[in-house]
Amino acid sequence: MSIQVISFDLDDTLWAVQPVIVRANLTLYRWLEIHAPRFSVHYQLEDFDRLRLEVLEQQPDIAHSVTAIRLAVLQHGLSQSGYADNAAKQLTRAAFEIFIQARNRVDFFQHAQQMLTELSTHYRLIALSNGNADVYRVGLGDLFEFALNADQVGQAKPHPLMFEQMLQRARVEPRQVIHVGDHPEHDILGAQNCGLHTLWVNLARAPWPEGATPDLEAHCLSEVVPKIRAFLPS
Repeated sequence: MSIQVISFDLDDTLWAVQPVIVRANLTLYRWLEIHAPRFSVHYQLEDFDRLRLEVLEQQPDIAHSVTAIRLAVLQHGLSQSGYADNAAKQLTRAAFEIFIQARNRVDFFQHAQQMLTELSTHYRLIALSNGNADVYRVGLGDLFEFALNADQVGQAKPHPLMFEQMLQRARVEPRQVIHVGDHPEHDILGAQNCGLHTLWVNLARAPWPEGATPDLEAHCLSEVVPKIRAFLPS
């Protein structure tokens, strides 16, 4: 059975996510300093992490959704800073849009765009992410058939639901898919448990931690296309 679909994780597979989040948090905080000054009186930039823990303690059911967490953090922080409920809600919506714009300004890893463009001429590409990057906002929308994230699905990888919904929507069998990602558990183990083939993006050349090894491994994104083309599913 031939490979028809290549599904891709996004963060830390196609770009480094930590610098993106650091810049986005700084952009958000600077906006809040101007438009919600009471927030910056009560909280410093580094307090976003503390607010996140407070929110998750109060609302553990949103732990799968980074978008829901971010909105709850803003609402909680603004309310704690003395803003009335309606004002806090309005500021939360506006502040989140500032954050998400900055969150989708990414610096692609070397060869990422060329690799995706080349693969898209031979395979159907689908994005599967636990984060809230948007393939359209980052400039890749014309290469992907569709995208799913944990907020839409209701569960984060390695939970099988995202992989199952992808298979159902794409109308393919698990063995017709190679999932490409950087995380040994979220991407590789999660995909393996659903019967998908896997390619581990291991740019750091880390040792494989444990468990069933991926079908393929790439230490540079320039290796992805030739390895997929040479792969013969068993």
